[in-house]
Amino acid sequence: MRYTGSCHCGNVKFEVEGNITGAVMCNCSICRRKGVRMAFFPRSALTLLMPEDKLASYTFNKHVIHHRFCPTCGIHTHGDGVDPKGNAMAAVNINCIENIDVDALPVQHYDGRSL
Repeated sequence: MRYTGSCHCGNVKFEVEGNITGAVMCNCSICRRKGVRMAFFPRSALTLLMPEDKLASYTFNKHVIHHRFCPTCGIHTHGDGVDPKGNAMAAVNINCIENIDVDALPVQHYDGRSL
């Protein structure tokens, strides 16, 4: 399935191909503050519908995850990183996706605070 999403102001737009069957919520220092619900996809499944230079990026700690957000409205749309096998991954903020009921999806809690 192809999903379309955006930040609040619409400057950051994307499509992602795959199935969203649940969400992950992490309690690390940044995810807890952002309150995002994530779904993970291969990075190749995420297509930006605007130039990548329209995104802002933030890294912290080990600097391996690039937290991407709109510099205008501040909404975090996704993160770029790699999985334990070294594959490029995208953690998409499903709260930014149109036409899905995020409250109906099961949530898996991830203890990122203890890492």
